[in-house]
Amino acid sequence: MQTESLNKIYSEYLSGNIELGEFEGIIYSYLINNQEKTCIKHWKQDEYEDFISWFYPRYKNIIGSYQEIGSSFEAFFYRYMLISAKEYHVRRTTNAVIEYSAWSARVPDMYAHEEPPVYTINHTEEVITKMIIGIKGRKNTRRILALILKCYYYISDDFAEKIAILIDIDAKELIEMLNKIRKMRQYKDDNIYFLKERIFCQFYRCIIYEKRLSLIRENTLAYERLHRQLEAARERLDKMRERITKIRKEATHKQIAEVIGITKGTVDASLHRLKAKWEKMSKKAHLN
Repeated sequence: MQTESLNKIYSEYLSGNIELGEFEGIIYSYLINNQEKTCIKHWKQDEYEDFISWFYPRYKNIIGSYQEIGSSFEAFFYRYMLISAKEYHVRRTTNAVIEYSAWSARVPDMYAHEEPPVYTINHTEEVITKMIIGIKGRKNTRRILALILKCYYYISDDFAEKIAILIDIDAKELIEMLNKIRKMRQYKDDNIYFLKERIFCQFYRCIIYEKRLSLIRENTLAYERLHRQLEAARERLDKMRERITKIRKEATHKQIAEVIGITKGTVDASLHRLKAKWEKMSKKAHLN
């Protein structure tokens, strides 16, 4: 039956010689073994077989919709098959573009573009470590503690355990203070996190647009429309990156004072002195 036409197979089904399930299976076998008779005979065999497997549950749903008016079952079936083939090709291309975009993107580059260099964990840890080493004396412990709490967003528990020894504070106590600050700042931090997620999505969206654009012929309506979408997506990404750089990621002096158990004025003065001390240390380092 593989050499017969779809019209002949359909006639066998209408006459009741074969059941619906068997009819569907025969069509599948016919399509697999007779690619040269179909409307997509130019496809590579492996791609064609993948398409037929994808197409199988779809053509099962259209067999009952055929009416013997005007065109034969074979013409009707191949017309639907051609439309489905175009949809399959678009889906495969889109998936390939998305996969390419995901693998070609570099997450570290995204971080580097969305935040200025000063807002990095390594930089913050380096500054705090240098200040602890350069500023000795018990009276400076509270000042360093205020700085650590202010920079809580960039301080990991692992780093907190290391610096707790240097400033003679119990590591568990320091981590508890950091957790209190984090709890106070939870709402703000959640907003920052969700904005970052949106920036990542927008970044990938731009890459997908760029890749899709490279597959379309220039000076066409489709190219111009996609190009406008890409420009709008890039502009939105720039605004989102600019917005996240303006969001405060440090604790307020009031929050720091509440956690340590001192007045806000004391925190203001402590951090001001540390800033002056750091600038003095930086100048000496440049001179040397």
